[in-house]
Amino acid sequence: MATIKIKQVKSRNNRPIDQKRTLDSLGLHRINNVVEHEDTPSIRGMIRKVQHLVEVID
Repeated sequence: MATIKIKQVKSRNNRPIDQKRTLDSLGLHRINNVVEHEDTPSIRGMIRKVQHLVEVID
């Protein structure tokens, strides 16, 4: 299965708790942190929820 790289580009400060928990689930803890996950619908849904805080790297 294909993988996808996700980079956090904005701070989690002053964000709702559900967005902070989504970042935690993705494994993102600080700005410029990059993680790699399999490209599944559940991961895509998490990315969509915090799309204003993260960037998908090809």
